Amino acid sequence: MNWIDIGALDDVPLRGARLVKTRVGCIGLFRTGEAEVFAVSNTCPHKGGPLNEGIVHGRRVTCPLHNMVFDLETGEAQGADEGRIATYPVRVEDGRILLDTSALAERSAA
Repeated sequence: MNWIDIGALDDVPLRGARLVKTRVGCIGLFRTGEAEVFAVSNTCPHKGGPLNEGIVHGRRVTCPLHNMVFDLETGEAQGADEGRIATYPVRVEDGRILLDTSALAERSAA
């Protein structure tokens, strides 16, 4: 794994999100707990909604365009909707958020 520092944990509000731009597209960074962060594809597969502008509740996010709900751990759509968003390994160390860039390289090659 190739971990890079993408920012301070305190830069992402509790139950909030931030956008991270990468070579393979935008990633939504979601903080669901004091030291719990998830990184997923920021684009809803249904209508292309920006998930970082959605509502974070528990370990899920709701698309701001049409209320599709995604599990931030698995990327699976919840409820009657079908679909999935990509998830990326992320961790918190010493108040900093680290993203595994090798996972980004694998996704861009597919």
